[in-house]
Amino acid sequence: IIHFLLWIVVTQFFVFLYCKLLWRGLKFVVRKFTGRCELQRICYNNKHGARRTLKIGRPRRCFYFSLLQSALSVHPDKVEKTIDDIMALKKINPDTNPQLGISLQASLLQIVGYRSLVMEVEKLRREPYDCENTEHEEMLMKLWKELRPDAPLSGRISKQWCEIGFQGSDPKTDFRGMGLLGLHNLLYFAEHDKATALQMLNDSLQPKHNEINKPEWEQKNFDKAIGYSFAIVGINITDLAHSLLVSGALKTHLYNVAPEMPSLLHFQQTFCYLMQEFHRFWIEEDPSDIMEFNRVRSKFHRRILRQLKNPDMALCPHFSASNLHLVNL
Repeated sequence: IIHFLLWIVVTQFFVFLYCKLLWRGLKFVVRKFTGRCELQRICYNNKHGARRTLKIGRPRRCFYFSLLQSALSVHPDKVEKTIDDIMALKKINPDTNPQLGISLQASLLQIVGYRSLVMEVEKLRREPYDCENTEHEEMLMKLWKELRPDAPLSGRISKQWCEIGFQGSDPKTDFRGMGLLGLHNLLYFAEHDKATALQMLNDSLQPKHNEINKPEWEQKNFDKAIGYSFAIVGINITDLAHSLLVSGALKTHLYNVAPEMPSLLHFQQTFCYLMQEFHRFWIEEDPSDIMEFNRVRSKFHRRILRQLKNPDMALCPHFSASNLHLVNL
C-alpha cells in the first residue's frame, strides 16, 4: 500500500510538472507567434463586458497577474497606477497600445466595483429596521403612499399593512431576514417602476380562478388570490438577488450592463426585473396555493442561474427602470 501511494504521489508530481512546463511553453510560442502577451490577447480578443472582465479576474500563476489581483483590493483611484506598473513590467508601450490601458482599466473598475457593491449590500442587509429611527419610518410611510395613494393609513400599527402584502400589523417584523435592504428595494420598485409595482400588487389581490368572481371571492374569504403577498415576495426576491450577488453569479449581468463600477442602483434595477419576471413565472406555474412558494422560487432561481451562465447575458438591458441609469447594450 505504501509503495502504491508513493507511486501515485510521484506520478501526480510529474504530471503537474509536465503540464506546467507545457503551459509555459505554449504561452511562449503563442506570444512569439502573435506578438502579444496573454493580457493583451484577453483585452483585444474579447469585447467589453463579462467575457473580458471574467477572464481578467480569473487567478493565474504569474507575477503581473498578482499585480492585477492586488489592484482589485485597493481603492479605485489606485487602479490606474497598477496598470502602468503592469505595462512597464511587460514592456508594453502605452503610446502604441492605447486601447490596452483603457480596456484593462474598465474591467478592473468593474471587478473593484462589484466587490464594493457586495459590501454595501451586505451592510444594508445587516442593518435592522429600527422604528425609533426617523429615516427608517419615513421610508416605510413613503412605501405605503406609493402603493396605496388613495388610502390614508389609520396608524403606524395597523392591519392595513396586510393590504400591500405584509404579514401583520407591524411591518418591521417582516424585515428581520433582509434588514433595510428589503425596504430599500421595495421602495425603489414602487418609485421607479410604479406602474408595474401597482399592477403586481393589484394582481396579487385578485381571485386566482376566473370561475370565482371577485364579490363572491371576497364574501367567502377564499385564499385563492394569485397566491402571494406582495411585500413578502419582495423581501424573498431581495434574498434571491442577494444570494446571486454574493455567490458571484450576478457578475455576468452586472459586467454587461455597468460600463465601469456596478453600483447599488444597478442592483436595485436588477431586483425590479426579478420581481417582474417572478410574477410572470408564478402565473405560468399556476401553483395551487402559497404552500408551493418555495418550490416555485427554487425553480425560478435555477432558471436565472442558467441564464447567467451565458457570458453575453444582460438580464434587463431594456427594462423600464433600468433605462433610467443603464447604458443600452
